[in-house]
Amino acid sequence: MSGSRIVSLGHYQPSRVVTNDEIAQLVETNDEWIRDRVGIVSRRIAGDETVADMAAAAADKALANSGLTAADIDLVVVATCTSVDRSPNVACRVAAKLGINAPGAYDLNTACSGFAYALGTVDHAIRAGASRNAIVIGAEKLSEFTDWTDRSTCIIFADGAGAAVVTAAAEDEPAGIGPVVWGSVPERGDAVRIEGWRPYVAQEGQTVFRWATTALAPLALQACERAGVDPSELAAFVPHQANSRIIDGIAKRLNIPQAIVAKDIVESGNTSAASIPLALSKLVERREVPSGAPVLLFGFGGGLTYAGQVVRCP
Repeated sequence: MSGSRIVSLGHYQPSRVVTNDEIAQLVETNDEWIRDRVGIVSRRIAGDETVADMAAAAADKALANSGLTAADIDLVVVATCTSVDRSPNVACRVAAKLGINAPGAYDLNTACSGFAYALGTVDHAIRAGASRNAIVIGAEKLSEFTDWTDRSTCIIFADGAGAAVVTAAAEDEPAGIGPVVWGSVPERGDAVRIEGWRPYVAQEGQTVFRWATTALAPLALQACERAGVDPSELAAFVPHQANSRIIDGIAKRLNIPQAIVAKDIVESGNTSAASIPLALSKLVERREVPSGAPVLLFGFGGGLTYAGQVVRCP
């Protein structure tokens, strides 16, 4: 098996748009302060929609764009850290909603790096012959875990989902998903937390900022090296949409002025595991990245964990 490739993408966001001015009615803040601190102008917040509802909507769109049917899918993987229900898992719920019969189905939780982790495991499953066609989803409903009286966190988090259909590459076709670089810094696990039975997101923003802007660029470059792609060849860089200053800091260290740097955080906020596929799906939908062009994905966050790989744009 020569590897796997992304054949299509899809995304979903709730219809409710929450502006910075609306947040300013809840806590002492203002639009200018939020834009300057994290780069967010607006975010989407779900109502009655569940993580599974949003995941299924994004996956349905990706499947419709793929040329495949539900009968072709044999693996469903969902990256999430905000599913309230523990069983059935989100992947099984998505499979049921889409009419996918008897797939392998599991959830994965590495918080904000989850989609890149999930994409890596699916690539491995396809390479090993355990799967032929898979759907990989990042979906989060962070609004249910947000303390709307905490100015340091309520300005950041939001809801949404993104999905990719991944299939085996043909024998004479180069792999479209490069080797994953992943790891963790468990001794810094307290930096981002969702703990307990009635949890709220808590984070040490400065700790995460310093780690992300100093330690992650060399790891992202490793992903390029393992894929055999020089950073100067990248058409786009799609990092976890944590904070615009973090995104800018990592991109500067990568020295990739020719690449489009995804900034979906401006209109979507931080959607944890959903942020990379959500941003990538929008880039592809707007045709901002040519088909077949190399794109660097890199997720990082709670755990602390990180994961990234170079993919070829569908």
